[in-house]
Amino acid sequence: MEPSSKMTLAEKKALVKNMIIKFSFVPLFIAIFTLLPAGTLNYWQVYAYFGVILIPMLFVLRYFLKNDPRFLERRTRVAEKEKEQKLIQWINLPIFISAFIVPGLDRRFGWSDVPVEVIIITDVVILGGYLIIFLVFRQNSYASRIIEVDKGQKVITTGLYAWVRHPMYLGVLIMYLPTPLALGSYWGLIPMAFLPVSLVFRILNEEKVLSENLEGYKEYCIKTRYRLIPYVW
Repeated sequence: MEPSSKMTLAEKKALVKNMIIKFSFVPLFIAIFTLLPAGTLNYWQVYAYFGVILIPMLFVLRYFLKNDPRFLERRTRVAEKEKEQKLIQWINLPIFISAFIVPGLDRRFGWSDVPVEVIIITDVVILGGYLIIFLVFRQNSYASRIIEVDKGQKVITTGLYAWVRHPMYLGVLIMYLPTPLALGSYWGLIPMAFLPVSLVFRILNEEKVLSENLEGYKEYCIKTRYRLIPYVW
């Protein structure tokens, strides 16, 4: 991770306020799209999942506030600039939301009976996915939420980036694909199965943008053959 320019105290306070507002949407999202469809607060899988997601996020937030606040500032950007990415974003949103609603309905109507040990193992896998994402964040200070090339951005070719060109998306898949299982639902895996498809379209467009605007990216693509999964694609 290359050092970013420092922030003033006022900038850091504004960033913290922004991050707190965004973090507050996590429990709100789960309450609306999982607990509400479940029709009950007696849903321990949700609270276990919430802990696995939120607690590491707090540690990561603290780490980057201290070491690379500019990275966090980039992560607050959510408005895509590319038309293709805006379309993918709108298509992906109902798919993602459905993957949380279906487990809630599953809990209400008892469609699935996922063993406790499977749920716990899934939570551990999800935590592993988030660890991969954290390692990517440490390596690449320009890992923004949106597809863009910032001034001073360089191609990262070492660490996880030596194995695949998009290690963050690999972490995203590991973190989110099994989420319905962590919420105690087999049926929720159906909408979540569309996540890899949307990621493929996102990656292909992202590589087009990076190849056109980021010096050295075409050469990096030749050197590092696989986009997402080693020896597969």
